[in-house]
Order: sequence, then C-alpha cells, then structure tokens
Amino acid sequence: MPALLEILSDYVLEGTRRAQQSGALPAFDLPEQAPINRPKRPEWGDFSSALALQLAASAHKKPLEIAQTIQQHLPPVALVDSSSVSPPGFLNLVLSKPWLKSQVEVILQAGAQYADIERGGGQKAQVEFVSANPTGPLSVGRGRGAVIGDTMANLLEAADYRVTREYYFNNAGKQMHDLGESLRLRYLQALGQEVEIPEGLYQGEYLLDLANQLVSEHGRALAEEGWEYFKEVAEAAMFESIQATLERLNIEMDVFFNENSLYEDGSVWEVLDLLRQKDYIYEQDGATWFQATRLGGTEDRVVVRSNGEPTYRLPDIAYHRNKLERGFSLVLDVLGADHKDAFPDVVRGVKVLGYDASKIDVLFNQFVTVRGERMSTRAGHFTLLDELIDEVGPDVVRFFMLMRSADSHLEFDLDLALEQSEKNPVYYVQYAHTRICSILNKAEQRGFSSASGDVTLLEHPSEKALILELLNLSDVIAQSIDEKAPHLLSTYARDLASVFHAFYRDCLVLDESQPELSRARLKLVRAARIGLARSLDLLGVAAPESM
Repeated sequence: MPALLEILSDYVLEGTRRAQQSGALPAFDLPEQAPINRPKRPEWGDFSSALALQLAASAHKKPLEIAQTIQQHLPPVALVDSSSVSPPGFLNLVLSKPWLKSQVEVILQAGAQYADIERGGGQKAQVEFVSANPTGPLSVGRGRGAVIGDTMANLLEAADYRVTREYYFNNAGKQMHDLGESLRLRYLQALGQEVEIPEGLYQGEYLLDLANQLVSEHGRALAEEGWEYFKEVAEAAMFESIQATLERLNIEMDVFFNENSLYEDGSVWEVLDLLRQKDYIYEQDGATWFQATRLGGTEDRVVVRSNGEPTYRLPDIAYHRNKLERGFSLVLDVLGADHKDAFPDVVRGVKVLGYDASKIDVLFNQFVTVRGERMSTRAGHFTLLDELIDEVGPDVVRFFMLMRSADSHLEFDLDLALEQSEKNPVYYVQYAHTRICSILNKAEQRGFSSASGDVTLLEHPSEKALILELLNLSDVIAQSIDEKAPHLLSTYARDLASVFHAFYRDCLVLDESQPELSRARLKLVRAARIGLARSLDLLGVAAPESM
C-alpha cells in the first residue's frame, strides 16, 4: 500500500502541474514532494499542505493566491471529498468518507503487510550493527545499537529490500592480544599464583569465571600456554555469549564477518597499495598516513602505525569495499557515537578506490545509562545487557531502547520499565492488543461475527480517527527509513494504542441493540489488531493475547 502522505503529496503536485500547464501559474521547478501534515484545528480538514508558502518566491505570487490556484486545478479523485484554503496559504484536504471506510476492508484483506511500502524494489541491503569487539559480554550500551539496527532492518524489509543483518567481528588487532593475555593471567590467578592484571588489560569478572572453568577442565595443564591459546578460548566464549544475548532480544544475524579474514586474504594490504597507487598515502614519522584533507577531511589520518600495525581505518576501508563488491545497493552502518571521527575517512577511502560511496549510510547512536551508571567494558564495572533483560524482559528492553532519537543520550528508567501499569509504554501498547483479543473472544462467545459487517456504518469520529491512525503506519515506515529514525515507530505504537483506547471508550463494540453496527465495529477492531501487531512486530516486541 502506498503511504497516504505520499499519495496526497502527488495529488497536490498534480494540481500544481495542471495550474502551470493552464498558465495560471508560471513555469518553475517543483519539489519532489509536497509537504503534507495534520492541521492543528479540525475545521481545517484532515490534512494540510504548505506547498504554496514554499512556492511564493518562485511563482512571484502571494501564498494564499497560489493555494487558491492549486485548489482550482486539483483533479477529482475518490480519495478526497473536498478542499479549502486558509491564510496565509494552506491548502486543506478532507478525505472521502466512503474511501476512508473502505480502507478497513483493504487492511483486512492485505493482513500484516497492509502498511508495507514499495521502496527497495527487491534490491539487496545490508545493515551492520552491534559489531562489538569480542572482548566481553554485551553491555547495555551495545544493546541500544543492537535494537536500533535490527529495527532498521525490519523497516527496510517492510519497504521491499532484501536485507542482510551483519555483525563485524573484530577478531584482529591489539585488543585480541590483550584479551588473550588477560585470560592467561586470570587463569594463573585461578591456579593460586599471585599475578596482577596490568592497567589497560581487561578486568571483567567474566574472565575470572572463564579462567575458573579452564582450571576445572584442565587443571594446571595450560600453565605454559601463551596468550594465543587463551585468545582462541576467550574469543570462542565471547562469540557464544554474544550470540546467546542477541537471540534473547529476538535478533538473529545472517552474517558474522570476521575482521581477521581481511588479513588472511590480503585485502587490508591490497587496499593500502591501491590507495598508495592513487597517491593518497605518504610516510611520516615512521607511520603511514592517508591524505584525508585532499578529500575534505580536517586532518590526515594514520592508517599504519610506526610498529606496522594498522589503525581501525584501514581494515574498515577494506571491509566496506568488500560490502560493495557483494552487490548491496544500500549499506547502513549502525555505530556508536565514538565512531563519528573515523567513519567519514572510511567513506573517503572507499570513494578513492573507485566505488560508489553514496550507497553507504550511517546511523550513530549515543550512550545509554541505567540509574546513572556509565558502561565501560575495559574497566569491568558495566551493566550487562543480559542483566537488564533478566530484570525487565526483552520486550521492555527493545521498546525502551527506541523511545528516544538515536542521536540523543538515553537514560534507561528502570523503575518505569518495571511498572505494570499504563505508565509503562510497553504495557500500555501491549494491553491495547490484549484488549482487542478479549473483545474478539467475547464476540465469538456471544455469537457476533464480523464477516458480514458493513463498514459504511462507521460514522463516529473515534472510528474515523482509528482508521486514519492505522493508515499512518505506512508513512511512519517511510519516514523512519528516510530519517533513519526508528524511534518514530515506538511513538506510533503508543499513538495507535491511545487512539484505540479512545475508540473503545467512545464506541460500544458489542451492542446487542445494534447488531449491524457491532459487526461493522468488529471489523474495525480486527483491523486495529493487525495494525498494533504489525507495529509491535516491526519493533521486535511481542503482541500478547493476554496479560
């Protein structure tokens, strides 16, 4: 189903083009979309466009005059019943009641995909998210990126993209040496030896637990092993831990891409050679530098340190080159805010190599605090994502992670998350779904069937509001993708639940004295269930039938 706002935008633009063709408006370029919004006052209609205000300079006319001209040239359509103009230049539209009511049947026939949009055309898209170093269990901070990335993948699938969910497994570089050495020292401690963990290594208790397990299984047999052996053990354990945690959040990765493979197949050094051939590499102070300033960067960047070890930028360029060579039309990286400095250089490097860097996009997410505690993997005093899931459940974790824009710091309100009342937005939305299930169960018990319901009987303002809100899901999907703002989906779910609760308050569904109206309202209730369940599904949150 095309998004309603897109349909109305095309409608207003068509009226504008017709006005230009008739000579009522001069020739000038039109925007790709006309702004369409819900007006603040109901007497102004169902939707309003400020296009005339935008065109005033190009048309050399007053906005009110432009709006009136566009109105006069709007073609007759089944969707729109009437239009009007209001100062200083708004074009207001009232939807046709028969068309609006008919959308209940459309939703019921289309089912869960009723709001899906045609955007990707079946093209391949990749969403890379989480991508935490395998140096410890997932923290709450990493959990936010996990939920954001998976929800963006859900949205892209709803827009007709074939999506690959990918985790970039950073199993190369100094952090892996540090991980192996940290576990080796913890193992020696578990054997009773007095050794200290130097500053800069990993201090977390999870390594002590793993060390005790090794002692239990192998005794002292590993005492002479080097860091390499312990690195393999720790990496495997962390990989298993990370996968298990993601599964608890209903996240299943399609690909775990090993960073180490970029070294094994020579990609990292091949990329360096290619950048050098294109004269974007130079040596200074014993290090190898990438000339990012030639491409708009604020400073050149080291890509290979003086000790011969690459910085993150070089393998990341190789990795994104690999992504594009796999044929993805869209590559979306969901990264922590600490990657903001490095990411532009990666895109610049890909562009230098001759690839279409415009296919690469990024969504940064800010830090998370729970009761004011900051996450820190290396120091070991962080809140584990598993602990938070244990405390409030996966549905609450996912929903709360999406309650604010990704570029805003998120404070996870644990007290609110534990509320079993309407104050808790997850409870509020899920309760709306269970209320619907209860209504439908009661209807079946009392012999009401919606099969023959006549939707033309739906006249109450609360019924109209509910239909409009159900149709809004398509636009929310489109806007969430365009703005890389999956938090809009959680806002929509709450709004839809609120509109349904208002409908339930205002309209008696099972009314023995009005059986025909009851059957019509049951159809609307079934449509509302589809909309609520779909919005929760896109969020990765369960739609329970009882609570």
